[in-house]
Amino acid sequence: MTLRYLPDAGRLYGDEYARDPQAIYAELRRQHGAVAPVEISPGIGAHLVIGYQAAVDVLTNAGGVWSKNPSAWQAQLPDTPDAAGMIAMLGYRPSALFADGAEHARYRKVASDCFALVQPHKLRQMVSEVADSLIAQFAAKGEADLAADFARPIPLRVFNLLFGRPDSDSATLSKALSDMMEADGEVGKRGSDAFSQYIGELIQAKYAQRGDDLTSWFIDHPAGLEGDELVQSVVLVMAAGFDPTSSLISNAISRMVSDDRYYSSLSNGALSTYDAVMEALRAEPAMANFGPYFVRQPVHFHGTWIQPDELVLVSYAAANTEPTNVPEELRSDGGAYLSFGAGPHRCPASDPALLIAVTAIERLTSHLCDLELTVPREELPWRPGPFHRSLAHLPVRFTPIRPDQPGDSPWAPHAPSSSAPSAPIVPPSSTSYVTSAPWSS
Repeated sequence: MTLRYLPDAGRLYGDEYARDPQAIYAELRRQHGAVAPVEISPGIGAHLVIGYQAAVDVLTNAGGVWSKNPSAWQAQLPDTPDAAGMIAMLGYRPSALFADGAEHARYRKVASDCFALVQPHKLRQMVSEVADSLIAQFAAKGEADLAADFARPIPLRVFNLLFGRPDSDSATLSKALSDMMEADGEVGKRGSDAFSQYIGELIQAKYAQRGDDLTSWFIDHPAGLEGDELVQSVVLVMAAGFDPTSSLISNAISRMVSDDRYYSSLSNGALSTYDAVMEALRAEPAMANFGPYFVRQPVHFHGTWIQPDELVLVSYAAANTEPTNVPEELRSDGGAYLSFGAGPHRCPASDPALLIAVTAIERLTSHLCDLELTVPREELPWRPGPFHRSLAHLPVRFTPIRPDQPGDSPWAPHAPSSSAPSAPIVPPSSTSYVTSAPWSS
């Protein structure tokens, strides 16, 4: 039974975990080693892989024993709100996240091929325009919540444009995704339902009228995704692109503005934005615990027996920070982090995610070069939930800037056709940033 290993399990929910997850991981490591029993919601257990080598073994399917199909696990869950919230995040869907072998390769190729059509220099321009439009809304105030006012809206609006939905739909999408990621009983289920409805409406609109956007390319891809395959593939890519990227942005900013090595870089380049993003990916990855896996037969894995119907999650946060003999040079340059996964299921859109995060932060620090936290970093509030490491708020202050100041500013037009300098920049449609798919010609 799925719940048999709950005694002495660590809780990946509640205020204590949100405040200091590394303390929980350290205690689990002390008691259990590389694989530990945890609760991800009241009464719902999992094996959490917290050892670095153990995580690599799972992610690369060492021994060929690992599967992504959660059907047997899902069938055992009780009919409760907490279980419904977990199913919203981990329940089976016909998409790359829950498929193996040739089926997985087919789904993954759609995402890889379509993201390859997004030109990096045009994506960078899109992010710059979205970032500037957001900065312009608070730059004159001298204070902001960079989680709510900056980090969360950027990937939301960027992915909306890339998938072909108007910017005006961003608020609806944000609410649905936030609720789903909390995975908190009815809230998680409500968010999942709202998100699925949102994606369904998007696909319906693109069936009626194609565009040069990711949704249209998914529809027309030679892999021939149909029905729920198409819906769930778009759901996966958008969900995986939005919340983790927004959390990466806020986590990296919080490090930059609270660490003198980065603070000085705002003016003299001691350490770069890229360095801060790499550090956040290793030490505080946005998806702290995820990568659901299951075994095909009973396995004695790094000291723990795992049965086929038991959920296994990879703790990227714990594995990345495990005291280990991995050479320090690998730890410091990002070469050893697992935050985008590894092996056949490694995130196919890691490069666009990094580009979005680095570009957004560079725009912010180029306009506001004296950012500082209004509370110590250790007092920042974190969003609850077993899967993500995401700031609820990131309050900062800075020297205000005005639209009439000379020099580059967030109000400055990016192109001759942009809005007047005194108005926020509204990014144009996504067709300005992408190229036509070869299979659509």
